[in-house]
Amino acid sequence: MANEHKIDINKRESLGKKGVKQLRREGMIPGIYYSPNSESSTPIVISQGDFHEAVKSGARIFNISVGEKKQNVLFKSVQYHPVTDQVLHIDLYGIRMDRAVNIKIPVHLIGDPIGVTEEGGVISQATTEIEIICLPGDIPEFVETDISGLALGDAINVGILQLDEKITLITPEDTVLASVTHAMKEIEPVVEEEEEEFMDDEGEAPAEGEGEGEGG
Repeated sequence: MANEHKIDINKRESLGKKGVKQLRREGMIPGIYYSPNSESSTPIVISQGDFHEAVKSGARIFNISVGEKKQNVLFKSVQYHPVTDQVLHIDLYGIRMDRAVNIKIPVHLIGDPIGVTEEGGVISQATTEIEIICLPGDIPEFVETDISGLALGDAINVGILQLDEKITLITPEDTVLASVTHAMKEIEPVVEEEEEEFMDDEGEAPAEGEGEGEGG
């Protein structure tokens, strides 16, 4: 059963770029609320503190009040700043507890592959989350699988994941989940001497005719 967590939101009045920037400077996150039953979205704002508390709770379902109406929502999309990881925008998606939803959940790998501990390989996780469909109350926080038996050269696909019978997997089963490969060797780039001779001070080869003596 998925955990639930209450978060406080307010309707957002500042819709322009300047207003949004000011909200972020004040420690607020702009966003929108929408649902399948609504023809329009509602601009909302949530504090950075409330958002991080919601994430720490481990919940996947959140309880909010939209006007006077209480609503269950999912964090459908969260946009982060590429450098600072500051939360820039959030989409809250209204749900009904008796209707299945499409959502992505994390995949955790557990155990140390023998291909790493005994054969000198490295583990590569190609897929960090999978897409599923289930009722909101059945959404797992994550799904995990033991990879300790993977040898060098082995790979596993998403289809090996053990999911509850109430959950339908949407991600193709043949999607590569993880593999153990040879460690990459760093190779020093080799610059031929002839190339070095033809490089000018700025690291570019001189144009044809340049650098030759005049008059033959």
